[in-house]
Amino acid sequence: MTTAKGFAALSATAPIAPFSFERREPGPDDVSIDILYSGICHSDIHTARSEWPGTMYPCVPGHEIVGRVTRVGANVKKFKAGDLAGVGCLVDSCRTCPSCKEGLQNYCDKGFTGTYNGDGVTNTYGGYSDHIVVDQGYVLSVSEKLDIKAVAPLLCAGITMYSPLRHWGVGPGMRVGIIGLGGLGHMGIKLAAAMGAQATMITRSKGKEDDASHLGAKDVLLSSDAKAMEAAAGTFDLLVNTIPTGHDIDPYNALLKRDGVHVMVGCVGPLSTAPNIAPLILRRRSVAGSVIGGIPETQEMLDFCAEHNIVSDVEMIKPTEINQAWERVVKSDVKYRFVIDMKAA
Repeated sequence: MTTAKGFAALSATAPIAPFSFERREPGPDDVSIDILYSGICHSDIHTARSEWPGTMYPCVPGHEIVGRVTRVGANVKKFKAGDLAGVGCLVDSCRTCPSCKEGLQNYCDKGFTGTYNGDGVTNTYGGYSDHIVVDQGYVLSVSEKLDIKAVAPLLCAGITMYSPLRHWGVGPGMRVGIIGLGGLGHMGIKLAAAMGAQATMITRSKGKEDDASHLGAKDVLLSSDAKAMEAAAGTFDLLVNTIPTGHDIDPYNALLKRDGVHVMVGCVGPLSTAPNIAPLILRRRSVAGSVIGGIPETQEMLDFCAEHNIVSDVEMIKPTEINQAWERVVKSDVKYRFVIDMKAA
């Protein structure tokens, strides 16, 4: 065992504070990574504060991890000491179910093991720490071409948006709407644009035209403008909805063409209003869900980002500033993702 130094919540009401714990020694199939950067995801806050069920304490959050490989086990062939590597939202799965065998570990029939907060039985400690040990099958290669501090959020925000865009075949000639401009939404615009689609930022708030254009959006649609929404009805091939709270999805469904798809990635609870099914039936529209991605697809996403020079827009903080950053995340006061420099004093 090796001693790790990290930052943890000891209860739902406790602030993040320094915390020492034990990591396993690398086994034959393990990769040990010296963590350089760890992104902050709103999921970290939901989990640590028990806003979602099943939190185990101590809770060391962090599932957007980039660092340098320091040691590898005897069976490891894909990585060597000195390589740049990443770890995302999962560090294990059953490996035997149909989803796992297809490289869709994120849909493991038995439930994947999270990088932190484990599998509901065994706790795991995440990236708010100085190092991590992970089975090679769940470690990702990171290109040296990119600004590595801004790569960290790709391991969650990036793959959360890439997976539905990829699954529903986004490409040239398609009109794609990204609903919500935040940590997820800003990545959705960048990725959809890089895939050749006409990307539209859909938001309730005025004044985001410049930001959306900078990210690659062709236009902005105000969902609070009834006339604009009516004019855009039936014009979108795909919508990816990042809104994290319950809301009425009927106005967005009306934007879809025949056979269009509205993918939910943000809201994990009930909608505020039951959707009207008739417009779905009459236009063969679909409402679907998507969650992160499997290891092969996450690697594909990282390679795509390296090819197209895509990273997240980030604000860097020190570990001592985590609690303040969390409060700003709750207030949506960040453009568009915080990343912790784990080496900063």
